Amino acid sequence: MGMLVDGVWQDDVSRTKDGQFIRPIPRFRNWVTPDGSAGPSGEGGFAAESGRYHLYVSLACPWAHRTVIFRKLKGLENVVSLSVVSPDMLKDGWTFNRQEGSTGDDVNGKSKLSELYVLADPRYSGRVSVPVLWDKKRKTIVNNESPEIIRMLNSAFNAFTNIHTDYYPEKLRPEIDCINDLVYPNINNGVYRAGFATAQAVYEAAFRNVFDTFDEIEQMLSQHRYLVGNTITEADWRLFPTLIRFDAVYYSHFKCNWRHITEYPNLSNYVRDLYQVPGVAETVSLAQIKRHYYFSQRQVNPTGIVPVGPQLDFAAPHDRARFG
Repeated sequence: MGMLVDGVWQDDVSRTKDGQFIRPIPRFRNWVTPDGSAGPSGEGGFAAESGRYHLYVSLACPWAHRTVIFRKLKGLENVVSLSVVSPDMLKDGWTFNRQEGSTGDDVNGKSKLSELYVLADPRYSGRVSVPVLWDKKRKTIVNNESPEIIRMLNSAFNAFTNIHTDYYPEKLRPEIDCINDLVYPNINNGVYRAGFATAQAVYEAAFRNVFDTFDEIEQMLSQHRYLVGNTITEADWRLFPTLIRFDAVYYSHFKCNWRHITEYPNLSNYVRDLYQVPGVAETVSLAQIKRHYYFSQRQVNPTGIVPVGPQLDFAAPHDRARFG
């Protein structure tokens, strides 16, 4: 992997400190709003319009997967266009190599995602990550922070879709935020903290956090259908991409091998319930997920061998409807 320094691509430096994985802070934090006013961060001038914005994603990346799900759930396929990078992330980072499974970049005609970051900021320094929300009109990156992008997709484009389901309703926000604050460090990022750890004690601490939190979530799901009662919310769609990858990747590749998701009665039924929401299965590519982690992350899997299994059936019946 690599990174940009003053707009120049170079070999990556260590992503760990004292054996701990450090996730970088995204740089682009503008918001699309219905009227173009400034959002919670960044500057204004990004009004919601049909056809103006474009998502660059990886089907392998859980952070990008969230945005693909929201685009699908909100019926925004004809409003916000989409490009998918190759699952192989090697010396050039994310690329648009069609032979490796990318859709190509039909908006800017670039061969590498890093070129988009330089187009937005010729002196950009930092990592080149997905998702990227791109403004075709201003030819710049609006935002590359997935929790913020999904909130834009949730509400900013309501004038252009007939689907007005609100996954972050005001009355439930305190509960949703509380769940997110539990899930993000301990599960979403927790599997990475375990998988990329370079010290035994650091790995074991992250490992314990993952499974202690799974136990907590399993108990929650014994009482209601979703994380916040019986209403599906943003919190569920932030957890789902990690769960769908867990048994196929994180259990072995990231050494999170205490239990499979299939060994948790409530969690396993819950992930099938979410997978079977109309449109969601179309956003899941286990082939690209496995290819990316096992083939690209050679510091974890030096041979690059992609395992054939496991056999997973997310379309199997679930019991979550008992909660109504």
